[in-house]
Amino acid sequence: MRTIESRLRVLLGSAPNSYWEEKIKSAPGHWGERILSQLVFAHELSKVQDGRFDRTIEEALSLVESRIAEEAVLTRNTALEAEKLLAELASEAKSYEILSVAHAHIDMNWMWGWDETVSVTLDTMRTMLNLLDEYPQFTFSQSQASIYRIVEQYAPDMLEEIKRRVSEGRWEVTASHWVEADKNMPSGESLTRHLLYTKRYLSSLLGIDPDSLNLDFEPDTFGHSVNVPDILAAGGVRYYYHCRGYDGHVLYRWKAPSGQSVIVYREPTWYNDTVQPMLGAYVPELCRQTGLKTHLNVYGVGDHGGGPTRRDLERLIGMNDWPVYPRIRFGTLADYFRLAEPLADRLPVVEGELNFVFTGCYTSQSRIKTANRIGEAALNEAETFAAVASLAEGKRYPRDAFEEAWRNVLFNQFHDILPGSGVLETREHALGLFQQTMAAAGASRKLALESIAAGIDTSSLVGDSDGGSVSEGAGVGFGIREFKPGQVERGRGRKRIVHLFNPSLCEREEAVEVVLWDWKSPIQTLCVRDGEGRETPYQLVDKGHHYYWGHDYTRLLLYAKAPAGGYSTYTIEEGDGSSAPKMPVEPLVEREEPLVLENECLRAEFHPVTAAVVSLIDKTTGEELVDASRPAGLFRFIEEDPVRGMTAWQVGRYLDIHSLHQRVKIRRGAAGSVRQSLHYELSFGRSKLNVTVSLDRSSRRLDFATECDWQEAGKAETAIPQLNFHWPLGYKCTAYRYDVPFGTVERQPLEMDVPGNSWALGVRGEAEKPAVMIVTSNKYGFRGTDDSLAVSLIRSSFDPDPYPELGNHHRTRLSVCLTDDRVNGELIETASRLNHPLNVLSGTPHAGTRPLAAGFIELLEGSVAVSSVKMAEDGGRAWVVRVYETEGLPTTAKLRLFRAATRAYCVDANEKPVESGSPAVVEGDTVSFAVPAYTSVAILLQFD
Repeated sequence: MRTIESRLRVLLGSAPNSYWEEKIKSAPGHWGERILSQLVFAHELSKVQDGRFDRTIEEALSLVESRIAEEAVLTRNTALEAEKLLAELASEAKSYEILSVAHAHIDMNWMWGWDETVSVTLDTMRTMLNLLDEYPQFTFSQSQASIYRIVEQYAPDMLEEIKRRVSEGRWEVTASHWVEADKNMPSGESLTRHLLYTKRYLSSLLGIDPDSLNLDFEPDTFGHSVNVPDILAAGGVRYYYHCRGYDGHVLYRWKAPSGQSVIVYREPTWYNDTVQPMLGAYVPELCRQTGLKTHLNVYGVGDHGGGPTRRDLERLIGMNDWPVYPRIRFGTLADYFRLAEPLADRLPVVEGELNFVFTGCYTSQSRIKTANRIGEAALNEAETFAAVASLAEGKRYPRDAFEEAWRNVLFNQFHDILPGSGVLETREHALGLFQQTMAAAGASRKLALESIAAGIDTSSLVGDSDGGSVSEGAGVGFGIREFKPGQVERGRGRKRIVHLFNPSLCEREEAVEVVLWDWKSPIQTLCVRDGEGRETPYQLVDKGHHYYWGHDYTRLLLYAKAPAGGYSTYTIEEGDGSSAPKMPVEPLVEREEPLVLENECLRAEFHPVTAAVVSLIDKTTGEELVDASRPAGLFRFIEEDPVRGMTAWQVGRYLDIHSLHQRVKIRRGAAGSVRQSLHYELSFGRSKLNVTVSLDRSSRRLDFATECDWQEAGKAETAIPQLNFHWPLGYKCTAYRYDVPFGTVERQPLEMDVPGNSWALGVRGEAEKPAVMIVTSNKYGFRGTDDSLAVSLIRSSFDPDPYPELGNHHRTRLSVCLTDDRVNGELIETASRLNHPLNVLSGTPHAGTRPLAAGFIELLEGSVAVSSVKMAEDGGRAWVVRVYETEGLPTTAKLRLFRAATRAYCVDANEKPVESGSPAVVEGDTVSFAVPAYTSVAILLQFD
């Protein structure tokens, strides 16, 4: 005997699947659609009520089947007769509701350029405003602050129309973020800035309550990091809408490790839906799952904009009159979450990250990813030093410039831009915004450093007078391509002054490169001293001089200190000693010369033929951390299978893995008291990879600086080429740890790429035994499996951009670090130092009020990492310092300030006071405040 479902499928002409087909294939015409859609809904309704209405449905279904057999068509009379037979279901049917929420999903610069994004936005908004005029019951919802910014910039008259509809309640603003952003690769600070700048902007622009912006609408985002609920809660966001990254519950509560949670709706069908008669088929089962009698239907043509159509609206209005069908009404996402809110305590709880999907996006379009990492870091540093300069020297704090620069960074975090799933125009626009970001960040940082330096009393450091000096002004622009402050020379003569600025909130002592311009006497011996006159180890990087735009320079490495959140001062002058007489350069005896880099902490040995690392000894314990049978530090050329397509989005199955360490050209590099290094060159295909491996004084990290002339292109007929760095571990590893926005996460071994903000670590968890972590300067795609760590450096995907990497000189810094994996804070600080090197500024002798070395802000206590130091957005003499807890335990953070704060209190991501929680305590020049486990906390420090 055939079931009701099988009989319906015959009528619909569809194969078995989990849901009914959206389009009715065998019954064209309005009345056929109408009765078959009601029959399907009635069947689904009966199923969730244990077959309660099956007999009635069979009777109506038999009528329909017989009429089709007789007439070969479903007529109006047949449909009405069948509806009468189903009449007893009408009351129960109308107890269900379909809440139809219109939306226009507009991808920022996905498969097109900025001009097309603007055009798509304005045309879509015009259509929505026209439909709002035509249909009084219609409501519309629109996300992304960048959408409203486009309207403000390019169609201000249209903005006034939107504001009127917003005030009427018919246009819902669902934007709490600047764009629908990626949630894995941006830093926690970036995700916080989305909230801060979006709420401030839209509440001012549209005259709405910022607290009403309590939804994060992310339909197409490719996965969601573990601390997102905590970040959202800190910004006043209570609700989350998404589609990808999870396939479990439809309505649930997503809880962060901190305990903070948001109510989440996972789109079970699709977010770019058109309205189809079979819409009701989903309702009974999904309502059973959610516990609500209302089903959320998000509809509207999307990706390239467009939004709901007149056909959609007419269908919804017409379907609402069907007697055996749910009620249909136009509404908003806020309407739905108001219904869900009372169920919050009864909803299923989901913990952990909502990943993974489209793992190729952690590597594709590597230059955009470099722009993101560098942009975030430069803005962090610029804000820190500008905040110091504002309070210490009365320097104007460039809030507007910082906000605009952050908007550029945030825009590029759109889920098709930062992930690299765009076209050539996408990349060009993103890199143009990056240049603007770096202009603002670089200028603000440099001006702040100069302002602070102007207040340092360097009058005791006067050198000889050199009336014929040509050094002042040398080096303009030098260092900018490496995203450093420009290394222009301000000094002269045979004594130079150098200031080192430390962006970290802990003291640092490390190697730092200084450029010496137009030093006209022969460099035989130099003397480098700190501010107290103590000699400091140094090392010449170059032999001889290099020429740069009419000037010459040489580079030095200093092993220098800088106080937390402050600066130190060093002088460089000619030494008193004479140089040793020149000895014969021809060797008298030839001895074996192993390729070894060694300092007080590490001894690294390299294979004399392949340059692979064959030994890495931790000298504090004597332990060998490289298995001789599995050499480490290997660069590999991987060919991925392109058969799955969507190569920008998806890493293909590995077809072949080639070690590039063949016919390696190796030469020795530095061999001084500050740094030892070696260089090697790898050739493959049409490409070349130059690698410099270095080990600095007292360092526990082996640094790999790479530059690759990449000439490999992926093809559908062959493979996707990938450059990869691989480090087999010398110990058993059952889990891997990665940094994620505002924290860390452990994952089991996976034969797939996974995201990390900047590093990956092979967990060891043994006292007195170091673990290995790899830190990167601009990479996000890692693979931890088979007792090894790997980083995907370059992938030449070929769609949608056929040549995303070709012909670029890709620069990357990788550090292999030995560290205690039981302390997350140590891991985070290690990575921060790679991504935030000391800043160097040329100085001059002059009077001032500040000593030669001083700190402005220091983290004294607490298991926290500092995310930002900035001036408060609402003006005044106030800092906002944001930290996040790192060890999963409640802690108290204690900061030392260069001057006493008059008041301190906790604020949320929007910089509004937080009433709950422990108050901040000011004692002299320190301030202490509680930080719950796994939580980010911001403190506002008010000064006179």
